[in-house]
Amino acid sequence: MSDRLAGVASLHPVIQHHLVNTLHWPGLRALQEAAVAPVLEGTDALLLAPTAGGKTEAAILPLLSRMAFEGWTGTSVLYLCPLRALLNDLRPRLHGYAAWLGRSAEVWHGDVGQSARRRILRDQPDILLTTPESLEAMLVSTTVDARHAFRHLRAVVVDEVHAFAGDDRGWHLLAVLERLSRIAARPLQRIGLSATVGNATELLTWLQGAHTDRPRSLVAPHVSDTPDTDVTVDHVGTVDNAAKLLSVLHRGEKRLVFVDSRRRAEELAAALRARDVTTFVSHSSLSAAERRRSEDAFAESRDCVIVATSTLELGIDVGDLDRVVQIDAPRTVASFLQRLGRTGRRPGTSRNCLVLCLDKAAVLPAAGLLRRWLDGWVEPVTPPPHPRHIAAQQMLALALQEHTIGLNTWRAWWGDLSLFDRSAPAIMRHLVDSGYLERDGDLAFVGPEAERRFGRRYFADLTTVFSAAPEFLVLAGREEIGRVGDDALIADVPAGQPRVLLLAGRGWQVNHLDWQRRRCYVEPSELPGRASWLSWGDGLSFDVTRGMRAVLLGAELPGVALTRRASAALNDLREQHASHVTLEGTLITRSGKGDLRWWTWAGTAANRTLHASLPAVVDERQRIGDSALRLRPDLSLDDAARILRQPSDLRLPDINEKALAGLKFSAALPEDLARETVAARLADTTGAATVLDEPRKFVHDAAG
Repeated sequence: MSDRLAGVASLHPVIQHHLVNTLHWPGLRALQEAAVAPVLEGTDALLLAPTAGGKTEAAILPLLSRMAFEGWTGTSVLYLCPLRALLNDLRPRLHGYAAWLGRSAEVWHGDVGQSARRRILRDQPDILLTTPESLEAMLVSTTVDARHAFRHLRAVVVDEVHAFAGDDRGWHLLAVLERLSRIAARPLQRIGLSATVGNATELLTWLQGAHTDRPRSLVAPHVSDTPDTDVTVDHVGTVDNAAKLLSVLHRGEKRLVFVDSRRRAEELAAALRARDVTTFVSHSSLSAAERRRSEDAFAESRDCVIVATSTLELGIDVGDLDRVVQIDAPRTVASFLQRLGRTGRRPGTSRNCLVLCLDKAAVLPAAGLLRRWLDGWVEPVTPPPHPRHIAAQQMLALALQEHTIGLNTWRAWWGDLSLFDRSAPAIMRHLVDSGYLERDGDLAFVGPEAERRFGRRYFADLTTVFSAAPEFLVLAGREEIGRVGDDALIADVPAGQPRVLLLAGRGWQVNHLDWQRRRCYVEPSELPGRASWLSWGDGLSFDVTRGMRAVLLGAELPGVALTRRASAALNDLREQHASHVTLEGTLITRSGKGDLRWWTWAGTAANRTLHASLPAVVDERQRIGDSALRLRPDLSLDDAARILRQPSDLRLPDINEKALAGLKFSAALPEDLARETVAARLADTTGAATVLDEPRKFVHDAAG
């Protein structure tokens, strides 16, 4: 028997039959082969492979075999995804596999209607595809008997697990899984699916939550036949120039263009349509129906472009792509790999990405990121520290789920999950003292403050752990187009001119605003529109910024093509920063205008930490960036050198009210814990300590 058929022989005979006769597979891929044994044995596992590497089948086919071999009944498998669109995309495939064995798979999320929900609760599917937020809503719902719905649960598949683990949704996911495990009265087999990450072993241990004593297996077979990679960097100057280039470049092909914001997506889509390019748009503020129309139309077309934010970074199927284009560089190597992996799926094709930099300065982050990629480096997936606000949310959610929460027994629901640290008792006291929970002896139930803050639509706001700025629903007649921020509706317009929005790549004239219901009624317009949403970036990491420094110091990008414009821009940047970089550590320079700057090349979070830790030398009033800090103008170079030679304890950044408001459920925490939580997430003490330990060279300019 060949190696490619060995794993097939362990699967259920019906699945073996369909693999050969329905799918016409000659065997399993390397990942699928390696995953069969650990999944069949009930081992927790992390399955690693590039995009389109067959991870879904690697998990589901052995689980279906277990389901048949062991006679599982009811809803025994959960399949969790970060995006509803990804669930919708996967459901037909998983239902088809399940049907081979007379089993079923169904989707449950916010877009699923009440009649479909009633049917799912009545005729329980064997596989339920959902999101952690929808699971939470089911657990606290008055219309769902969670103990009945999940009593047969055996296994959980977490798709794109790295996307969860890197933010608070991951902590929420782990906490919900612990509650489900207690309801099912058994540990749940946990299987994570992920693209390449820099710390796979730690990610698998994290996924196990409070059950790290269970057996686990990291499944990441080496694949030697990876497709060729074609990466090009260009400097185009403006969005309009990018549209002009895309209108003539690779005509006749399907091009997926990634941008860094919803506003940029709308502007580029409008510019492309103005050049008669068949263009579609996908971002989070478009309605689900509008996004699906775009994605379906793009999948069925050939000579076209779809402009997207990170909504299409994950594995949603938009058909065979010819090209991926990136407007400016993404912030992480992991995102670049995800986007690059959308191409090169057909035999004989290469993975490709064209990076179009909109201004000269953007060429340097692109080069720095690509340098780190060429080094074989990928960001470790690090869960956000101190998720105390999620601990508070979980306490309230458990009180809703059980109608009461035991003030001395609540920990039993989560075991040793690290979500609940030494601050947990103080959080519980705060919830009781502040009226979020109302005490009745050794029990507590949901109190008036929780009702006031989170009680709308039966605590719907309590089931989602990320904050979103308030937006207006945009309606053309009864058709939902999407959502826009308030600033797009209050910005000044010339007297006598209509207010026109840019949404879904088209212009919409505003006819009426219902401020109380937050609805905006529009009609199509040929006039140019305005797109605007409040947003803020996190800056670049220490490692990517150090990649930028390496490029400035002469590091090459072998295998990456730089156009003549990009090469010229990079040469100009190297000349511009020639006195700001050194192999010997960091530089402190005084400009001709007297500005004193410390060129740390440490990334925004590390510079933010240094800014907070060194008030005697760092200018208090400045916008923190990736590459440098402005020092106090009254200091001489000798003063700066003397102060920096003194030992310094690192401090967390000071937190303003705006930053505190961005932490959802922060009001459910004691204020000191809320501020500590936000501060820890804005800091990089490791990067800051590295900079402080490096040699510093002080440069006296003639003009200084």
